[in-house]
Amino acid sequence: MDFLDINLVRGLVLILLIVGFLGIVAWAYSRHRKADFEKMSMLPLEEDQGEVPEHDNNSDRTKE
Repeated sequence: MDFLDINLVRGLVLILLIVGFLGIVAWAYSRHRKADFEKMSMLPLEEDQGEVPEHDNNSDRTKE
């Protein structure tokens, strides 16, 4: 099994990781995903409307 040297395996794994990384980068920066990412980026700034918290931690404290 001389043809399957450990360095050959390492090289193949490195190539697969690089291809996978470039695939993720291409997916993240594609034009088709831009609208979704812009919408998700605004989620922290949206106000909750009509939602009442189930438990208010401040209500358990005694007034000073």
